[in-house]
Amino acid sequence: MKVYFDSRNPSCKTPFGAVPTGQEVTFTLAVTKDWAGDCRLCLMPAHYPARPVTIPMTLAAVDFGNNYYRCTFTGDSPQLWFYHFELAGQSQRWTVLRDPDGQASLSGGEHWQLTVYDRNMKAPSCFGEGVMYQIFPDRFYFSGTPKENVPADRIFRADWGGLPEWRPDERGKILNNDYFGGDLRGIEEKLDYLASLGVTCLYLNPIFEAHSNHRYDTADYEKIDPLLGDEEDFASLCREAKKRGISVILDGVFSHTGADSRYFNREGRYGEGGAFRDQNSPYFSWYQFRRWPEDYECWWGIPTLPNVRETEPSYLQYITGEKGVVRKWLQLGASGFRLDVADELPDTFLDALYACVKGHDPDCAVIGEVWEDASNKISYGQRRRYLLGGQMDSVMNYPFRNALLHYLRYGGGGRFLAAILQVLEHYPPPVVSVLMNSLSTHDTLRAITALGGEPVEHHDRRWQSERHILPEEQYWKGRHLFALGCILQYGLPGIPCLYYGDEAGMCGYQDPFNRGCYPWGKEDAGLVAFLQILGKIRKEFPIFSEAEFIPVCFSDEVCSFVRQKGDRALFFAVNRSGETRPLILPPGFATSTPLAGYGEYDGKSLGGLSGVVLTN
Repeated sequence: MKVYFDSRNPSCKTPFGAVPTGQEVTFTLAVTKDWAGDCRLCLMPAHYPARPVTIPMTLAAVDFGNNYYRCTFTGDSPQLWFYHFELAGQSQRWTVLRDPDGQASLSGGEHWQLTVYDRNMKAPSCFGEGVMYQIFPDRFYFSGTPKENVPADRIFRADWGGLPEWRPDERGKILNNDYFGGDLRGIEEKLDYLASLGVTCLYLNPIFEAHSNHRYDTADYEKIDPLLGDEEDFASLCREAKKRGISVILDGVFSHTGADSRYFNREGRYGEGGAFRDQNSPYFSWYQFRRWPEDYECWWGIPTLPNVRETEPSYLQYITGEKGVVRKWLQLGASGFRLDVADELPDTFLDALYACVKGHDPDCAVIGEVWEDASNKISYGQRRRYLLGGQMDSVMNYPFRNALLHYLRYGGGGRFLAAILQVLEHYPPPVVSVLMNSLSTHDTLRAITALGGEPVEHHDRRWQSERHILPEEQYWKGRHLFALGCILQYGLPGIPCLYYGDEAGMCGYQDPFNRGCYPWGKEDAGLVAFLQILGKIRKEFPIFSEAEFIPVCFSDEVCSFVRQKGDRALFFAVNRSGETRPLILPPGFATSTPLAGYGEYDGKSLGGLSGVVLTN
């Protein structure tokens, strides 16, 4: 006996992928005629209070070799379901599961997944149809504006472009207290440059007062860090960005604060108040002390980052209340928040923050930092419901990034396609349309280094610092592969997100080497121009949020696909090998003039390390 079921084949399951509540889903299982008996679909819910569902399947069709059993299922409430099939004959029972290739198996495997999301979900419009751009504020551009009320323990560096400090101090501590002076006015001065890249959404790493250059150790949620400017600078940036069709998304760090903050105040910078110094402090209940004051819960065991109790009523009100932190910055011009370590934020907090953001404006966004498949994520023993509705609009798409970089450097087209299809199958379409697709972030190697440099493996900071500037051969290898990666990144479902300076040829291994200064005046001009062309395509063909993804070729050397909406279609293709390869052109593209090209394309083939974008 043999069985056949492929959840990505419309003859087996329709519609494809995640479905809204109230949408009927049809399942069809093929079983060879040498078997006779009953067949049923078994669905198990991931979230309480739903219960398992078993649906008998009826014989719907036959052909020369198979019987086809069919049933339908409709999810009435948002829920993640895992399903399999069961066959029951006169003397034997079989469980049909999914094998590693996604096909039906009688010899074990995993369950298939069906995501049923709230039918009222819709993608927020603040992302636009163009490009996201991520900025580490201290390192983008210094406006030269004098700063006031800057703490004296900060090291201000005059060598813009110098290597960020990576060595520990005499006590063996990494202080992250060297600053190059990038500020909000500097970002505003470069808005026209960002617009030339097709940017429609800015994502800023933390801008609130904090006592490290990364600012993930928040000291005051209600103030802009003095080296970045003030509230008026922020409001002005948002106003000027909006004039250019650009929204601004802020980094929300709500799972912990800094120990050196007005709330905890371990260092005494903020007087005698704070939870560390006063058990009567209004912030004392925000923290979990095992033995006050020295023994407290902190983020990943780092004493400078004490955890907060996110569901403590006064903290929840302070962040998400009517006059809370989130509302304040939305009212000043922000268009949403990216949530740091979202998998460490409890559901109650996420629900409240999402409601707060959407209560201000439904088109503002909530993006989560989730490194894995966010549709079925388990954190701290709990299955999460990020993407079912009411918690997040989208997530940082690390699965795409990891698969894309691995493909460019090592090949494996089938593995790359499988990673894409898994996300498209598991995530709701409104989420897919605004997925944050990055090749680099502040938490990863710069893409050019990842693609061209020596693997970082477990090398220490000294080793990384000595290779911060890649040898010419490694740089050009990484640069070529990065350009090809951008062609794919700008075409894949979701929104491409450029990490500041990647388009200028910036390199760097891990933190802090991936957080260098933008090389104004020393950019890789050819790479900048190429990214401007890709950005122009994103803005001139506003089809990407709803366009169908159609794979064409995913071999070890050539990757190509079509994005199509109605009669408009774009074809994206790259050849990652060093040799010319023939190109399979779908109907309608054979005589097309390239919208963008990298390397060599003669209408029939792609040269080595080359790519092209065509339109029908």
